[in-house]
Amino acid sequence: MKSETLVQIVNNTHTHSLTLFSKDEIAWLEKRIFTRKTKKGEEYAVKCIVRDKDIKLTPEEIVRQLYAHRLIDEYGYSVSRLKFEYPVYFGRERKSADIVVRDKDDLNTPYIIIETKQPMAKDGREQLKSYTLATGSPIAVWTNGESITYHQRKDPNFFEDIPDIPNENQSLSDILNKPFTLEDLIREDKLTKTGKSLKDLILEMEDEVLANAGVDVFEEVFKLIFAKLYDEKSGAQYKGYNLKFRNSGQSNTELKEKIESLFKEACSEWPGVFPDDAKIALTPPHLSICVASLETVKLFNSNLDVVDDAFEYLMNKSSKGEKGQYFTPRYVIDMCVRMLNPKPTETMIDTAAGSSGFPVHTIFYVWRQMQLDANKEISHLFTASPKGKEEIDYVRNKVFAIDFDEKTVRVARTLNLIAGDGHTNVLHLNTLDFGRWDTVTKQQEWTDTYNEGYKKLRKLECDPSHAYFEFDILMANPPFAGEIKEGHLLSRYEFGSKNGKQQKSVSRDILFIERNINFLGAGGRMAIVLPQGRFNNVTDQYIRQFIADRCRILAVIGLDGNTFKPHTGTKTSVLFVQKWQNDKNKPNYNPKRDDYPIFFATQRKEGKNSRGDKIFWTKDKNGTTTDPKLALLDQYGHPIVYHDLFATYNYIWDEKAKTNRLKQLTPDGIAEAFAQFAAKEKLSFFR
Repeated sequence: MKSETLVQIVNNTHTHSLTLFSKDEIAWLEKRIFTRKTKKGEEYAVKCIVRDKDIKLTPEEIVRQLYAHRLIDEYGYSVSRLKFEYPVYFGRERKSADIVVRDKDDLNTPYIIIETKQPMAKDGREQLKSYTLATGSPIAVWTNGESITYHQRKDPNFFEDIPDIPNENQSLSDILNKPFTLEDLIREDKLTKTGKSLKDLILEMEDEVLANAGVDVFEEVFKLIFAKLYDEKSGAQYKGYNLKFRNSGQSNTELKEKIESLFKEACSEWPGVFPDDAKIALTPPHLSICVASLETVKLFNSNLDVVDDAFEYLMNKSSKGEKGQYFTPRYVIDMCVRMLNPKPTETMIDTAAGSSGFPVHTIFYVWRQMQLDANKEISHLFTASPKGKEEIDYVRNKVFAIDFDEKTVRVARTLNLIAGDGHTNVLHLNTLDFGRWDTVTKQQEWTDTYNEGYKKLRKLECDPSHAYFEFDILMANPPFAGEIKEGHLLSRYEFGSKNGKQQKSVSRDILFIERNINFLGAGGRMAIVLPQGRFNNVTDQYIRQFIADRCRILAVIGLDGNTFKPHTGTKTSVLFVQKWQNDKNKPNYNPKRDDYPIFFATQRKEGKNSRGDKIFWTKDKNGTTTDPKLALLDQYGHPIVYHDLFATYNYIWDEKAKTNRLKQLTPDGIAEAFAQFAAKEKLSFFR
């Protein structure tokens, strides 16, 4: 019997897989397989572990035999309690459940129903619902050998996700009431176990609960994520902390009281995101379903990609894209951060912050450099682990973000509050319309939330008009759709007039170029995402000349056309510049020159397909996949996106030498090539 037999059989279908099962489990079944002759020729068969008779081996039967073996070997159920093809009646119609674990005191009563034949999780759940309603079974399991979900049937007739099923010697309350720490959450993480994303779970909650709950989906999901992030951060900071964001056997009403209390604690610890009187609007039954879906999802990791994807979906539902601004993929952000190489002593701002990707990843980059320089182990829970005074001071005093969309600012503040350990400099302001800042910032409600960060921002101003600042670094992906037509706003920009006449309208991204350069002090550097036409169009020559007069053009990186899909197919490039600085005694010395080399590169490994789905390196690095379960993973379990913008490394702690060793996982990319260019050119920030 060849070892690949099971894989060959399963590969003939798209409905089942074997990734859920261990090598030992697969080897157990392979030893039981034999071939037998039929009228149609030879076929694979197996002696059924439950029915004790020979059965044709199909993909569904493989999964059923393997899971039945697990029920016996791992969960300790006796064969006598298991029943295959258990009859389920719907009036005169009779159907069959794949596996039933029967009640130990009454073998005529189903205790756990397991379905292995439905190809789609949603279809499988619907069939399980009907089976549990018809039989009264309190527990249900769906699996296709790749993904698995566990459910508890609760009145009034709805499913609630549970982390596992009881074994022979446990009750359901034992599963729900057992201590659950952050270590347990890491081990039980639903995203890792099922291959789903947080966005997938939100979509499922919308289908099953939120769409009919009469609530603002963005607001209610945001509240739940906010409370859960706070819960996980508490778990990272206090050893032995028992996570609260879960149903540990409470009634629906008791659970809502517990989650509401957790949400209030989070709002108290991280103010300025929700109003003081904010409450969770979901009804107790609806909230119970949502908590059950999210409770075994780990949001914190070495970065915030899990949360990013969810917020990107929620923000685009809230019409973020209609304003011409789209979330920047995190691999593009990381390339920009690596190429600008920020230092702990430098100030940084994003003037069109969105969800604050550039500031947050700048924080992570600087923190990681601090920890590497200090020979500290890079934590698996990098974002949640406690930080020292130097690290917190950097966030509180050096990193800023501005955005004009109120919902986006709240998301950005949440991510920065988490990263900054309780303080934030994310401000709700219109970057371009700085002439009205004085009016906006005098409003009491605005002041209550943003004044602390605004006072720090004012310290970096060069004049009271808010037109000029002295930032060391600026990174932004400004909106590049729509035009500005307000005369009072255009009159404040050089680009607002042409040949001595005020323009009737100017594209928003053009004004952002001027505004962003004015945010930089002498020697300051910038990365900005722009439409490709700004680099090519003959009519835009005046824009390129404006930039060259004020800055050294460091690099232009052409991004793949799929980068911002599915929201837009606009071809973009990233422009890197450094403002002229002629003072030799300053650390950001960059004397003005008329002739100098510029670094050009184009992304070749696309990162996303034409539908906007992320593409990952396969585990053998010889191909690509959109399936995270087949992807090459970094040391934190993140699938590695297929791109050539920079190399991915693992940080391996050498306990004996008390230092981090680097293991390169993907080839050098554009950022590494630019670092060599920068060193050769003796650019100030790469010396």
